Amino acid sequence: MGSTDSNPSFSELISELLESVDEISFLSNKYEIKSEVLSQFVALIEEFTPILNDLKENEIMDTPPVRKAVESLGAELQRAFILTRDFNSRVSVKQIEDVTHNLGRCLGLLLFSSFDMSVKIKDKIEILQKEMINAKFDDEEDLIRNLKGGKVDRIDLDIDDVVLHLKNGDDEQFGIAISELSMRISDKSVSDEWVNERGIIQILLNRMGASKHDNRLAIILLLRSLASENDENKEKMADAGSLLTVVRSLTRDVLERREAVGLLLSLSEIPRVRQRIGRVQGCIVMLVSMRNGDDPCASCDAGKLLSALSGNTQNVLHMAEAGYFKPLVQYLKKGPEMSKILMATALSRMELTDQSKSALGVEGSIEPLVKMFNSGKLEAKLTALGALQNLSTLAENVPRLVNSGIVAPLLQLLFSVTSVLMTLREPASAILASIAQSELILIKQDVVQKMLSLLNLSSPVIQYHLLRALNSITSHSRASKVRAKMKENGAIQLLLPFLTEDSTEIKTVALNLLYNLSKDQAGELTEQLGETYLNIIINTISTSTSENEKAAAIGLISNLPVKDKKATEILKRTHLLPILISLLGVSTTNSTPTRRWLLENIAGVMVLFTVPWDKKLQRQSAELGVIHWLVRLLSIGSPIAKSRAATSLAQLSQNSISLSKRKGLKWSCVPPSSEAFCEVHDGYCFSKSTFCLVKAGAISPLIQILEGKDREADEAVLTALATLMQDEIWEKGSILITKASGVLAIMKVLEVGSLKALEKAIWMLERMFRIETLREQYGQPAQVLLIDLAQKGAPILKPMIARILAHLELLQTQSSYF
Repeated sequence: MGSTDSNPSFSELISELLESVDEISFLSNKYEIKSEVLSQFVALIEEFTPILNDLKENEIMDTPPVRKAVESLGAELQRAFILTRDFNSRVSVKQIEDVTHNLGRCLGLLLFSSFDMSVKIKDKIEILQKEMINAKFDDEEDLIRNLKGGKVDRIDLDIDDVVLHLKNGDDEQFGIAISELSMRISDKSVSDEWVNERGIIQILLNRMGASKHDNRLAIILLLRSLASENDENKEKMADAGSLLTVVRSLTRDVLERREAVGLLLSLSEIPRVRQRIGRVQGCIVMLVSMRNGDDPCASCDAGKLLSALSGNTQNVLHMAEAGYFKPLVQYLKKGPEMSKILMATALSRMELTDQSKSALGVEGSIEPLVKMFNSGKLEAKLTALGALQNLSTLAENVPRLVNSGIVAPLLQLLFSVTSVLMTLREPASAILASIAQSELILIKQDVVQKMLSLLNLSSPVIQYHLLRALNSITSHSRASKVRAKMKENGAIQLLLPFLTEDSTEIKTVALNLLYNLSKDQAGELTEQLGETYLNIIINTISTSTSENEKAAAIGLISNLPVKDKKATEILKRTHLLPILISLLGVSTTNSTPTRRWLLENIAGVMVLFTVPWDKKLQRQSAELGVIHWLVRLLSIGSPIAKSRAATSLAQLSQNSISLSKRKGLKWSCVPPSSEAFCEVHDGYCFSKSTFCLVKAGAISPLIQILEGKDREADEAVLTALATLMQDEIWEKGSILITKASGVLAIMKVLEVGSLKALEKAIWMLERMFRIETLREQYGQPAQVLLIDLAQKGAPILKPMIARILAHLELLQTQSSYF
């Protein structure tokens, strides 16, 4: 039965099912005397034919979920084929019912999987599904009576020949013998005593490992039948070697797996056997896999067997190692104290994947662990904290931890001076560090102040975790008030000594924390840091081998006030700029989150070295190659790096007009080459001496940023381009920007830009549309955007828009429309 094609088409897949139905129907007609049960069973299966024919014509239904449902249906039809083939030899009514109900479940899966199924097909499937799910075959007497008529091709064997073939026969002889034996057991022509005297169970188990698939399946079916007779038979199947043979069948095809797990479930009813099953190597791992599998029947039985095995704590730990945590969580909730400690200890030591941590959180492990920590003895507290520390590293579990009320007890523990509790402080601080990654921590009052007060009273490990927690808290988007409060309470002065720590981990996280605290209201930062610590920070940039540490130190420097001349002098004296430029050469090769942050912070420091009021500093920066890197950052940097690079270029470009004029006067006797002449500044320009955006090749990458999806750099980019449209040069600058496709890029900002970007874009367009050729070329598309913006945008934009519309002759210059 079935195709060997590894990837058949949907039509081929359905054709195979139709073939299976035909074969089952054909087989049933071979019996001289038909059982009513078999007739009912085959009649139900034949009802698949019109449904499958309808499906075959609907290729639109060929989706992965539907394919999976169809494949499950195929597996069940294969089982139905085997039951029909061997019907009068070793098949019980219960097996017929099981297959029928499973076929009904597969039809339900098919209904659930398809959204494109026609109402006509859906109705047919629903009717057959209900019929199969509710099918009952209780005509047992009729079955037994009719089975005595035998098969058309039955080979009569003497009972001693049966035993002989079972022991020593080849595959074919064994198959005939087991078929004969199954029939004799079914019609009670051999007794339990005879089965025991001949050692039939052991013979079957001995042959099972080396048998072919059909014979193995027949053995398991017969063993299930014998196991249902009495517990003595179950005991005989339950020595270590026999169980291992059955467990191996859990790795076989779908039918064999299903029957094997059913047999093991039956055997597990005896406590002693249950213990042995749990000890078979690999058994629990395979059961967990089956429980999570696609076969609903096998999954159900595997789940029941795992539940039966969970009375043993060692089995429960094996289940957890295989990724099935429900029994472990049940022990945490309701088990005896020592079992709870055992489970918590295991969780604290396991290398859990994020998926496992999530599953444990969903199963409800956190609440009982918190309860253990709050009310248990020292050992319970320690193991509970270890487990919670392991689970807390997944962000999804943090809200569960916060809602469990653990934050206050953790802080209380950190303040404890009781010697027996000291061992708990490290995991407690680590959990707090994980919890702090969620903004939910902000709702807890005084947490930050308590952590700060603990810093100088703690060991280095605890200090590290507390600094991590504070760093996470200060980095949250809604933490501006918290940062302000920390600075008011002297946090910066408290943290500065950590910059001299030997531990790179502590030093790095302290730098990160100081960086976060210096983000806003940086006016007093230079004074708070002082020259000593500024030098320490700059020395860290030049000597550290940690990219994260360098990035944090550079970030802290980038937050210094732009107008702080004292700070700038210190930076110049320490030759920071050449160090940063050398770092740019290394950091632009491979992009990682840390390197992106490093580039952003270097770009932030460049803003300090390009301030427009210090032309000497600008010139020194340009001579070191700053402009080349700023232009490159426009293409390779993150949106933040691009914005900061554009700000620096704008600062440099502000002085280009005056510098290009001076150059023109100096070169009046011997003019430079025509290539140096700049059409915008109407003079001779060079990127390193006049800081000209045109000669630096910055225009195209600036415009490309406006054309992109990120909006973070819009305002800085427009500010840079606007320096080419200052009063003296606006017309020539407008023409140049237009040649570079800049007008459409600026118009895009009208649709998506922030308010400040909109103001800058409208200011530029107003100047551009003073030029007739630009009005003719871009006026029509611009006016639609402008009118819409005038109606829906901020009031501050309306007068500026009115001036543009006046240029476009849609309004009088003094129109009262606005």
